[in-house]
Amino acid sequence: MTDEVIMVRIYCTEGEHRLKEMLDYLHNEEQVAGVTAFRGVAGFGRSGKMHTASLLDLSLDMPVVIEFFDRPEKMRAVIEHLKTKLEPGHLVYWPARTNLSD
Repeated sequence: MTDEVIMVRIYCTEGEHRLKEMLDYLHNEEQVAGVTAFRGVAGFGRSGKMHTASLLDLSLDMPVVIEFFDRPEKMRAVIEHLKTKLEPGHLVYWPARTNLSD
């Protein structure tokens, strides 16, 4: 048996110092079903500024993706809240299915 969920991704950089704030919100306030944060090795956004990691230049402004999910009824409120906190284009979400009931 599977359940409907909504998957969400937040795109930011380490330099924005949003990771701890977002993880605290998702864990402590919303208690969503699952969260994973990924540190990127390269990326760029609307500004076109490339963020990369190399042995010679260990940047502290690397891309970070925060991915999480939960049931649609919970996620609607979470998404609306995050829309007020994040720049346009930094929040992506889509319906998915998972085995939460198993």
